[in-house]
Amino acid sequence: MIILGLDPGTTRVGYGLVETNRKKLVLIECGLIGARSADPAERLKTIKTELVKIVKTHKPALIGIEKVYFSKNRKTAMAVAEARGVMILVAADHGIPVLEFGPSEVKRVVAGDGGATKEMVGQVVALTLNLKSPPRPDDVSDALALAIRASFEKPTNPK
Repeated sequence: MIILGLDPGTTRVGYGLVETNRKKLVLIECGLIGARSADPAERLKTIKTELVKIVKTHKPALIGIEKVYFSKNRKTAMAVAEARGVMILVAADHGIPVLEFGPSEVKRVVAGDGGATKEMVGQVVALTLNLKSPPRPDDVSDALALAIRASFEKPTNPK
């Protein structure tokens, strides 16, 4: 089963694809979707276009997305929520179930500590996926952590 993890952001989205291979997880691909336009609609359009390409190429059975957590900057929180909405819509358009996880839940399950640092999460991601070093930037490592977290769940068909 192929699982896509998405770490939403305002100008870039981390993504990571893993495949469950019996009791082992294997990295398929990871990277960033860059959406740096000054126009919010163009940023969302870029996220949608690039995410559709990834979904059509790899056909994930499940998507794990980070929940929006409280932010002191409401404008940033709203922009991240809009990006998440696009991601969830792309998943729905392709019949892919979505699981949403808070940052501390991902850290707790993946690194064993809900307060783990980004460095700790990156190191565990690297160990889990048999990588020589943690994926960079942190958005990519976080996306892979989300995919790893989602791998512990059984997908259900979307309604």
